[in-house]
Amino acid sequence: MKVVLLAGGTGGAKLAVGLQAALPAGDLTVIANTADDDEFWGLHVSPDVDSVNYRLAGVHNEETGWGRQRETFHALDEMRRLGEPAWFQIGDRDLATHLLRTGMLRRGCRLTETALELCLRFGLQTKVLPMTDAKVRTRFETAAGSLSFQEYFVREHLQPKLAAVSIDGSQAQSSPEVAAALDGADLVLIGPSNPVISIGPILGVVGKLNRARTVAITPIVGGVALKGPTVEMMAALGLDPTPVGVASEYQKVAGGFVLDSSDVGLEPRIEEMGYRVLVCNTVMDDGGHRLAQELIRAWS
Repeated sequence: MKVVLLAGGTGGAKLAVGLQAALPAGDLTVIANTADDDEFWGLHVSPDVDSVNYRLAGVHNEETGWGRQRETFHALDEMRRLGEPAWFQIGDRDLATHLLRTGMLRRGCRLTETALELCLRFGLQTKVLPMTDAKVRTRFETAAGSLSFQEYFVREHLQPKLAAVSIDGSQAQSSPEVAAALDGADLVLIGPSNPVISIGPILGVVGKLNRARTVAITPIVGGVALKGPTVEMMAALGLDPTPVGVASEYQKVAGGFVLDSSDVGLEPRIEEMGYRVLVCNTVMDDGGHRLAQELIRAWS
């Protein structure tokens, strides 16, 4: 069973771990958001791609929620001492990933080629693909001005009042590898990531999906997002910050929807939108294994 997962950096990455364990080797492809990529110290950083890779390889730092296990920050400390911006926490092990990627890009490789090479270097049979080789960036229009993803989330800690979210490079096309993975998929899963800033950019690039084989998983459980400001961001942008609102956002691209058991009362409203609804425990407190098995059982 060939499965493609559209993923942001946390919820999607967790589900990828469960799917990788449940599926035969090589049957999972992850398409990761790259609209929050940025450049630091002249290096191309792809946070969502790296988050998925690190989790799949078993080297993700569970304590911090980002970066590598057993991380040190000697280079960061020295850059700070030399007067360089050091608000983006790049660890020494993490630095090696960005050096390899940037070196390949400067030699003329596509971003997809760097991602596939990193999969090999981390010993993965799962393919982790950037959504596009082109430059696509999320911009946040705030009370403090126009900010990049990392400026708004990491440097400013989401403090400036949010007015709008836009995508620079929204005319970008998906890579041949992404198109082939989607064409050959038996099941396409929209991961439980922020629909505005994690999944929205991916859908903007990959275009129309086959609704009959696409299933979206809610990132909102019992009125809250288990990770990140999904509810607050949707509300700030005038969207309905509930599973019903999420289902409305995906209505044109997905025919299946996964709702958490705590929100079972919303099932009729989502079914009225034309969805086949699976109600189950979506909280990935076991590393995504239970949810992955539920999904495969329901749609295999």
